[in-house]
Amino acid sequence: MNNSNVYVAKLGKAVGLQGHLRLFIDSDFPEQFKKGAVFTTNRNLQLKVLEYNSSRELVKFENYEDVDTAKKLTNQELYSTIEQTKENCKLGKNEFFWFDLISCEVFENDLKLGKVKEIQRYPLNDYLEITTYIELVNKGYPKVFLIPHIFDKFVLNIDIENKRINVINSFDILENS
Repeated sequence: MNNSNVYVAKLGKAVGLQGHLRLFIDSDFPEQFKKGAVFTTNRNLQLKVLEYNSSRELVKFENYEDVDTAKKLTNQELYSTIEQTKENCKLGKNEFFWFDLISCEVFENDLKLGKVKEIQRYPLNDYLEITTYIELVNKGYPKVFLIPHIFDKFVLNIDIENKRINVINSFDILENS
């Protein structure tokens, strides 16, 4: 998939005879699976949602309205574009899209600690995976470390426009990694 696509879900097995598929959502925004929404699969198929049942976690797509055609979609991954994601998913205060956080530079006071490489999801919190700034690596610090994505305790503010994240208590994490 190209970089402008965002992984949102995986399709499971067909359920019933009318083309419904189990939907395993890997997104914080289930509302994006509304009727008429279009997704691309990892096999470059365009799928348009006919029905979505959030309580049963089932989805049905246009032109896949019986069990035999729906079975062909089993185990495929669904992707949305960044533009669709921004349009269909509304963020609250101190909420950011992961794709906006990746490649942001991380600073504690004026010390550049590194750049966000990836977001890691663990049961209690999400973590920013940081590729340590080369000058710090040359001083013996690890090449990669994790910062808990917790506002006020570790993350002070995020400026997506300038690709900058200001943190606190994170140099200590780097030193002890």
